[in-house]
Amino acid sequence: MGFRMGIVGLPNVGKSTLFNALTKTAAAQAANFPFCTIEPNVGEVAVPDARLDRLAGMAGSKQVVPARMTFVDIAGLVKGASKGEGLGNQFLANIREVDAIAHVLRCFEDGDVTHVEGRIDPLADAETIETELMVADLESVERRLANLVRKVKGGDKEALAQEALLKRAQAALEAGRPARTVEVAEDEQKEWRMLQLLTAKPVLYVCNVEESSAATGNALSARVAEQAAAEGAASVVISARIEEEIAQLPADEAAEFLAEMGLEEPGLDRLIRAGYALLGLQTFFTVGPKEARAWTIRIGTAAPQAAGVIHGDFEKGFIRAETIGYADYVALGGEQGAKEAGKMRVEGKGYVVQDGDVMHFLHSG
Repeated sequence: MGFRMGIVGLPNVGKSTLFNALTKTAAAQAANFPFCTIEPNVGEVAVPDARLDRLAGMAGSKQVVPARMTFVDIAGLVKGASKGEGLGNQFLANIREVDAIAHVLRCFEDGDVTHVEGRIDPLADAETIETELMVADLESVERRLANLVRKVKGGDKEALAQEALLKRAQAALEAGRPARTVEVAEDEQKEWRMLQLLTAKPVLYVCNVEESSAATGNALSARVAEQAAAEGAASVVISARIEEEIAQLPADEAAEFLAEMGLEEPGLDRLIRAGYALLGLQTFFTVGPKEARAWTIRIGTAAPQAAGVIHGDFEKGFIRAETIGYADYVALGGEQGAKEAGKMRVEGKGYVVQDGDVMHFLHSG
């Protein structure tokens, strides 16, 4: 199950530097001029999870396969982009393809790095981006409503349901609120997602601070955190420059460098975890002598659908799942110890997988 997070922001806020650090490559040209990223760069990163290494060590697994998350570095967005300014509508199609948006906001002063608006104001930057996406959404909604008129008049049930959702989105957007503020019932979720509204996607604010503020943040990032909390959104403080430096170092030197900077872990680890939480994701494990692997599923996924993430046939032929909670697996010395202590459970089709479950699926075919 692949999850994609789009990195967006005004030009020169550190998007490409952050992307380089995320993917440990120099694939995205991080240059001090607008629009150095023209085609979206795509990179897959391993999701850091100390539990996987612990499980692999206990089981003597020959191979360790972490879960992965995809990041897309999207071209710099400017005021008026929805009307064709800068790179025009190119970025809109790229954003439609991601599951969530990471708004990178410049929270550092540096006279050597130009700002497209000639000032440093992360909240105004965030508003510029949000406004452009809302304008694009409103145009899309109005176009769709116009296309539905004939079907609605004819009493088409699907068209009527779609019109109701579009009108709720339209009301929010016209009031200056993003589509994600619209309350959508569970049975409407599928239809709502099919509208592919840009502002319906969950947002994570990434505060890019100077190196000296990487551990504590600064006054600018504090303002962003306050705004995020008011919106019910999340925010993460990161120094893209530090992360890029860490990405080029061997593991032991990276740990030493982090300690010198007063950081317990790379900011990227926090960013990926925040992305997981934002998307409502969790992890289960399969563990054996050949391989220990982490698998990503949405919170609330039932056992057959979790099995389907491994292989479609596992879901179709699902019989049962042998399940051990992570804490029990570790405390009891692995699978055998958990079995002997009666902590291996046999779960059926109705079981909702919990974060950290160690699972073995039995299936037909």
